[in-house]
Amino acid sequence: MSTTQFDVIVIGGGPGGYVAAIRAAQLGLKAAVVETAQLGGICLNWGCIPTKALLRASEINHLLHNLDEFGFAADNVRFDFTKVVKRSRKVSAQLSAGVSHLLKKNGVTVVNGFGRLAGTQGTLRKVSVTSDGGETIVTAPNVILATGARARVLPGLEPDGRLVWSYREAMVPTELPRSLLVIGSGAIGVEFASFYRNMGAEVTIVEVADRILPVEDAEISTFARKALEKQGMKILTSAKLGRIGKDGDSVTVEVTAGGKTQSVVVERVISAVGIVGNVENIGLEGTAIEVDRTHIKVDPYCRTGEKGVYAIGDIASPPWLAHKASHEGVMVAEQIAGRTVHPISPLNIPGCTYCRPQVASVGMTEERAKAAGHKIRVGRFPFIGNGKAIAMGEPEGLVKTIFDEGTGELLGAHMVGPEVTEMIQGYVIARTGELTDAELKETVFPHPTISETMHEAVLAAYDGALHI
Repeated sequence: MSTTQFDVIVIGGGPGGYVAAIRAAQLGLKAAVVETAQLGGICLNWGCIPTKALLRASEINHLLHNLDEFGFAADNVRFDFTKVVKRSRKVSAQLSAGVSHLLKKNGVTVVNGFGRLAGTQGTLRKVSVTSDGGETIVTAPNVILATGARARVLPGLEPDGRLVWSYREAMVPTELPRSLLVIGSGAIGVEFASFYRNMGAEVTIVEVADRILPVEDAEISTFARKALEKQGMKILTSAKLGRIGKDGDSVTVEVTAGGKTQSVVVERVISAVGIVGNVENIGLEGTAIEVDRTHIKVDPYCRTGEKGVYAIGDIASPPWLAHKASHEGVMVAEQIAGRTVHPISPLNIPGCTYCRPQVASVGMTEERAKAAGHKIRVGRFPFIGNGKAIAMGEPEGLVKTIFDEGTGELLGAHMVGPEVTEMIQGYVIARTGELTDAELKETVFPHPTISETMHEAVLAAYDGALHI
């Protein structure tokens, strides 16, 4: 057993953990990252990045089968599904290697193994790291817990590696299933549904809530559902699962929705019903750290109940998003270094779903704004009124803005359509900078761009839209 001392130890090398370590090192702190698997975490290796590579391939497949509108013809269009999957893994591997390079460049020590809190040594906190090589004790006055989360598993729907998949199996199939059932319609479920449908599979989505993408504004959710159904997806909401049977190379699931029970027979099932924080076996016992439904309770500065111990990313409070984890990592590192920091407002964190059409949002939904007592003005602008969207052949979309009538504050912005995940940042900057309708009305948007829909949606809230 060997012991090494640092200023800060980060347990977990995902988008929150490795960013926290890099920022700490930039500020002159001696930092270490403890990681038991691949650097980059779930996001880079099994989530955000490889799914976007897969979705890009599916978008190309969709376009190749719809070339006539643009005056093109292609015969015998086909794809090699093995190569599609292989490319997504190559992208992840490249970026994981990039994280390793960044850590090395910034002088961050990477300790390979499973890390857990192991008590104190004077003013220092001990972290035990176990691996095949035995146990190492590393110490620091500050520890950042960034162990992330894993997929929630429903009883009877445990991933078996063949018929029932979690996100991991869904990312590396050996062949394209002809049909599949996606259970859960949050961002993960809808993205997989979109990928497989665009690749040619028959897809059914089952959601226990009364609408898909339940955290989004209801109007945007309805728009997205109609678009997905237009593509041939079957969507069952307010649904309950019944008996699940496996037979050879298929799965039969009883689903009750709309007062009717039906048996859905598919080749594969994807379970996408949320996440569970990785709080087990990391040494929380005997500390003042509190856990609420598998997630560590933290204050606005990501401090736990234990002095010198912080928690960021998916192991801590929602929203459970990679960019939120990274921002928290920077905030905590700067806090440890003695800098003045500001808490992150959840209402200023954008949410993105990369289905076709994409969905993006920031701030309050219309329902939430009303519930909070705001008297609101709502603006809407459809992509069909935008020249660039029509020229692109993608006129299906909607931008919705919500303002406080009295102050002009932008309470929320919600978008569905092509590339809205790239555009939402404009509204995020507006909310972070506390811009009002006055500044947004006067902002000049370039023409022709689909971002002009954002301006029109602001004008529409004040009865000034020009192109609808």
